[in-house]
Amino acid sequence: MRHFPEFIERYYSQGIFPLLSKISRYLFGWIPFSIGDIFYILIGIVALRWLYKNVRRLKREPVRFFIDIAATLSLVYFVFNLLWGFNYYRMPLHETLALERDYTTEQLIETTKRLIAKSNALHRELGFEDSTKVTLPYSQQEIFDMSDNGYKNLEKEFPQLAYHPKSIKKSGWSLGLTYMGYSGYYNPFSGEAQVNNLIKTYKFSVVSCHEQAHQIGYAAENEANFVATLATLHNDNTYIKYTGYIFALRYCVNEIARRDMEAYEALLPTINFGILESYREMREFWASYQNPFEDISKAFWDQFLKANNQSKGIMSYSYMVALVVNYFEDKPF
Repeated sequence: MRHFPEFIERYYSQGIFPLLSKISRYLFGWIPFSIGDIFYILIGIVALRWLYKNVRRLKREPVRFFIDIAATLSLVYFVFNLLWGFNYYRMPLHETLALERDYTTEQLIETTKRLIAKSNALHRELGFEDSTKVTLPYSQQEIFDMSDNGYKNLEKEFPQLAYHPKSIKKSGWSLGLTYMGYSGYYNPFSGEAQVNNLIKTYKFSVVSCHEQAHQIGYAAENEANFVATLATLHNDNTYIKYTGYIFALRYCVNEIARRDMEAYEALLPTINFGILESYREMREFWASYQNPFEDISKAFWDQFLKANNQSKGIMSYSYMVALVVNYFEDKPF
C-alpha cells in the first residue's frame, strides 16, 4: 500500500474512512465512558480463556496451535487496517495542504522569533506576569467541549480537516499510559479519542486536539501534532490559542538547539520565564513516572511506526517543525 499513496488518499482516507469513522463516533461518542477500554478488557479475558483451554495443544499439535494464533492476529490486523491503519499510507500532509517540506535554518529562526513574540504577548494578554506560569481555568471536560471550536474555524481554511461528531474521553488507563510515557491514544476499533487525564498542564488541550486529528484520519504522529497545533491556534478562546503557540514554539526551539546552539542560547532569554516554567512542569511530570517499562513501550511503538510507513519511527515527530515553518511563512500571527 505504501506505493499507492494517491489511491489511499482518494479512495480510503478521503473516501471510505470518513464514513467508517463517523459511524463509530455516532455510535459511541455520546457514552460518557470509554467503550474501547471495555472492549480491550473483554478481548484480554477471551484471549486468556482461550490460552487456558488450549495450552495443552502445544504438546499434541504445536503447529496448529500457532497457526490458530497467527490466523487470529492476522484477522485483527486486517480489521485494524480497514478501520484506520491504511491512513499510515496516505499522501504526506504537506502535499494535501500545499505546503513546502524543506526549510532553511534562517527560516526556522525567523519563525521562532515570531512565535516567541506572539506567545509572550498572549501570556501578558491573559493577565499573567512574565515570570508566572499560565494555568488554564477550565476543567478537562470543558476543554473537550471547547476543542470543537478550533476545528470548526479551521474547516473554513481546510475543509478536509472538518471534525464532526465528537467522541473524546478521559482514558480509564491513564495511570498505565503515564507509566508508558503516553499522553493519549486513539482506539481504531471504537473510534474514540482517549486522553490521559493525569495531565494537568498546558498540553491537555493540545493532546485533545491531537487525538481528534487521529479520528479524522491523520495517523502519523507528526501530522496529528501539526493538525492539533492548527486547531488550537484557530480556537476563539485565548487560553487554548496560547497553548497552541507555546506547543509549536517548543518544537521550533528544540530544533534550533539541534541546528545552531549559539542561536538557541540567544533566543532562550527572550521567552517569558512563565512559558519556560510550563515546559519545566511538563518535564517534571513525566520524570516523576519514569520507569524501565517506558523504554520497552517506546521501543515497541518506535518499531510499530517504522512498520507502518514512518521510516524514522518516533524521531519522525520532527517533521512537525517543517510544517509549522512553511505554514507560517506567508501568514501573520
